[in-house]
Amino acid sequence: MADNTTKQRLSLIIRGAVQGVGFRPFIYRLATELDLVGWVNNSSVGVFIEVEGDKDQLDTFLRRVQTENPPRSQIQAIETQWLDLTGYKTFEIRHSVSGEKTAVVLPDLATCPDCLQDIFDPHNRRYRYPFTNCTNCGPRYTIIEALPYDRCHTTMKGFKLCPQCQAEYENPLDRRFHAQPNACPKCGPHLELWDQQGQILETHESALMATATAIREGKIVAIKGLGGFHLVVDARNTTAVQELRKRKQRPDKPFAVMYPSLNLLKEHCLVTPTEEALLNSAECPIVLLKVLSSNFRSPLTPLYKGGNIRKEGEISPAVAPNNPYLGVMLPYTPLHHLLLAELGFPIVATSGNISDEPICIDELEALQKLNQIADLFLIHNRPIFRPVDDSIVRMMGGREMVMRRARGYAPFPIMIKSSPTHSQPSILAVGGHLKNTIAIARPPQIFLSQHIGDLETPAAFEYFQQVIASLRGLYDFNPQLIARDAHPDYISSQFAQEQNLPLIKVQHHYAHVLSCMAEHGLEPPVLGVAWDGTGYGEDETIWGGEFIYVTEDHYQRVAHFRPWRLPGGEKAVKEPRRSALGLLEAINLPKTSIEKAFTPQELVLLQTILKKHLNSPLTSSVGRLFDGVASLLNIRHQASFEGQAAMELEFIIGETITDKYYDFLLSSSTPTVIDWSPIIKAILNDIFCNISLGQISVKFHNTLVKIILEIVKRFPAHQIVLTGGCFQNRYLTERAIEQLQQHHYRPYWHQSIPPNDGGIALGQVIATLSKRMYINDQEV
Repeated sequence: MADNTTKQRLSLIIRGAVQGVGFRPFIYRLATELDLVGWVNNSSVGVFIEVEGDKDQLDTFLRRVQTENPPRSQIQAIETQWLDLTGYKTFEIRHSVSGEKTAVVLPDLATCPDCLQDIFDPHNRRYRYPFTNCTNCGPRYTIIEALPYDRCHTTMKGFKLCPQCQAEYENPLDRRFHAQPNACPKCGPHLELWDQQGQILETHESALMATATAIREGKIVAIKGLGGFHLVVDARNTTAVQELRKRKQRPDKPFAVMYPSLNLLKEHCLVTPTEEALLNSAECPIVLLKVLSSNFRSPLTPLYKGGNIRKEGEISPAVAPNNPYLGVMLPYTPLHHLLLAELGFPIVATSGNISDEPICIDELEALQKLNQIADLFLIHNRPIFRPVDDSIVRMMGGREMVMRRARGYAPFPIMIKSSPTHSQPSILAVGGHLKNTIAIARPPQIFLSQHIGDLETPAAFEYFQQVIASLRGLYDFNPQLIARDAHPDYISSQFAQEQNLPLIKVQHHYAHVLSCMAEHGLEPPVLGVAWDGTGYGEDETIWGGEFIYVTEDHYQRVAHFRPWRLPGGEKAVKEPRRSALGLLEAINLPKTSIEKAFTPQELVLLQTILKKHLNSPLTSSVGRLFDGVASLLNIRHQASFEGQAAMELEFIIGETITDKYYDFLLSSSTPTVIDWSPIIKAILNDIFCNISLGQISVKFHNTLVKIILEIVKRFPAHQIVLTGGCFQNRYLTERAIEQLQQHHYRPYWHQSIPPNDGGIALGQVIATLSKRMYINDQEV
């Protein structure tokens, strides 16, 4: 090494996803290779490093830290400082230190290729061990209790490492160096198979093999995985799948499917290179894929009723009835890999919960709550600290769109611009009511929670509170402000109201627009197209067909769909026929087209409450407009899950291609009112003329895109944001993107943040930070 006259000391603080990814051993190897001395450790804010050596070598070290860092790490910021020498003799990895907690907790990661090789190698000591992991894979967020990320702060603290695992854990050159969940068959968690009374039937390898046998026999098994339980059945067995639907009281909503291999999956679904990369990624989400055309089923085709296992691993139509898409994933834990390798066929792997409740994470809780659903329980004794569902992703406009942000993605933060001159408050945002997520903001980081779900039950509300407490505890976070939806009756709003903190109310669709702006780092002016099912409007009606114009110092509702009344209010969400009736009543059209959807008594009652404006709130919702059109076309009058009618209206397009659209009217007022009455009249005429449902549906979708184009022409904003649950519709979104680009606008749509209400909490934070808290020029 050069003499002391050329030596310097470099101090670094590295922030980002740099814990639990092999960052310290990477630094150790790099420093020793460059003949540098000093130390590295974890802290509650990231990784601290001090290195001494020749200035040229230190410059090389700094450059290579940024270009050769471990693949699962993400560096957000590096703070450097040049200091006087202290005379270090060696390079060492020091114990972690505490302090302000801002370090990024890594999401749970799918099994890496090296660990996969270990579990299928008969000569490896982890052969067929279901809890194998290393610094490149395995549980993170689901097991961490506190920062910094050390074993004593995880649910693995109760498992004492055996000498061999301890040696790996302490060796900086081993890929299991400080892999906090590190374990083996001698010292780690193990499997047990229980019956419905909680009696142990089998343990260890025998439990796995008995589970495979039970699935082959058509039984329903609750399996404890990474972030909670799955309910599992043979996806080929229609009788078994329908029994699961019956027991779970889930008549139509698609089930997710886990395939043993990509090759088998490709026999059933179209898979693009980008989708293949998603399926094989460390996030390993559920990916929505188009079923091969030979397996496509029209929404109007009766469901197959047979009970036999289908040929060559073919998926039962009961898995995703009336749906040309299948939600699929590959195994992402050693347990799943071992089970699927034994079975060799796809399985349904749906969340282990009862309706409207969070996923079960504890075996005793699962035994109590899932006892009437599952025949058997495959459990293990590694505690899950927080429940995390599988994420759902689809390709939209050639890019990844996260529709449910959970395992593999949460709680990785969203980075925003932070003012260097103004201190910004700590904010808790509590999201909406459906597809709830919460967010905590410590600028420039916003930590968006995993998917919580609909706050419909006491158990769901309890889970909501647990997630808030969990994130607050993890980051020692004490909010100075709390942001909520403007709807006063949301459970999340009522919770916020009780917190004795300064409160910010954020209009629902404004939050939608801001969430997409934050994701893309957009600055005003922006025109946001915010279309969904329900959002509390400034005029106390139900909004959902909104154009929100955002400028530097305010926002304004500049256009919306003509309101109409929903008989029975919230009941219309589950009954598209009510939306259809409201549409017809609003423009005084005969009800003959939908009278068969009601009993005579129902029709008289609903028409009466519409005429008297009783429990018939006004709405401008495009989501409800989709429902109404689906009912008019006799596609879906009653829905068993949110968005079912709109999905089937999209699916009925099939391979239909046309550029035709229906006429509509735009008012000259401010805000512009979009009159849909010509659309409904033309649809009814097309029905009378026996125009195909596919043609009608595609014309309806084209009309919505035409409306977007006509409205954006009225405003000097070339940045157009597409947000809200309606933009989960692939045809609508991709045609809107295409048409906007053709007319020289710059469309933005969601990718890493859900377009549905899973992104509302992020928008609430941005609204609070931006101080653009205005409604139609009136400050709130």
